[in-house]
Amino acid sequence: MTTDTDTALEVTPDAAAAEFDRQVRTLLALGYPALSGRSPEQFAALVAPLRAEAVARAGSAAYPAGPAGPETAPAVTGRVPFVLVVGRALAPVERTMPLTTLHGGRLPGFVDRSFEPGSLERFLATEEARPPGRDGVHLLCEVERGEEFCGVVPGDAMATVAERGRTPLTLEEGIALLTLFPEILVKNKCFSLGGSRCGDRRVPALWISKRAPKLGWCWEGNPHTWLGMASAGARHA
Repeated sequence: MTTDTDTALEVTPDAAAAEFDRQVRTLLALGYPALSGRSPEQFAALVAPLRAEAVARAGSAAYPAGPAGPETAPAVTGRVPFVLVVGRALAPVERTMPLTTLHGGRLPGFVDRSFEPGSLERFLATEEARPPGRDGVHLLCEVERGEEFCGVVPGDAMATVAERGRTPLTLEEGIALLTLFPEILVKNKCFSLGGSRCGDRRVPALWISKRAPKLGWCWEGNPHTWLGMASAGARHA
């Protein structure tokens, strides 16, 4: 999904490799190895096998063209080819959300108080969005912010996503997307994370509050003009 003004650039194997390495460097700089109880070298070794998958998928997706170009951090509109995701077993949501910022911002992201104590642990991946593998890391591919669903009832948006053979993002995947591509979260183009549910009508979402990213939730039957539904085409471990 691109906007009318976007021009897609093909992802070459070299560009995919460079982008994967950029994402790893970002996570290292943010302290993800310590969060996962590993040294930087151990963390790099943990995620290294996913590099081959990112390179192998080169050409099947596209970076939006922009000032950054495809060889560095892509200029993000609403679509990115892949995101390196670290699961909550290695990096708890309560620890990773404060590591996020808006593009060009300094204020840390935060979890909204509407999550009662202990409730985050109950928002688990749905069967369709369950991450593959057992090592706690995976590659999320063909990611879309989903602004086309702004103003759409979340339940209806999730049904449309499923009809397209795609799945909504989980909490961890949404935070990973924001962490590695801060440009993705902008005013009036925020997104729900329907891949994590807790058995009630709440749907987690990322939006902007007090000039910082916020992890909150909205009711699955209530539409918001500024809140879409993020989704992915595939996951690989």
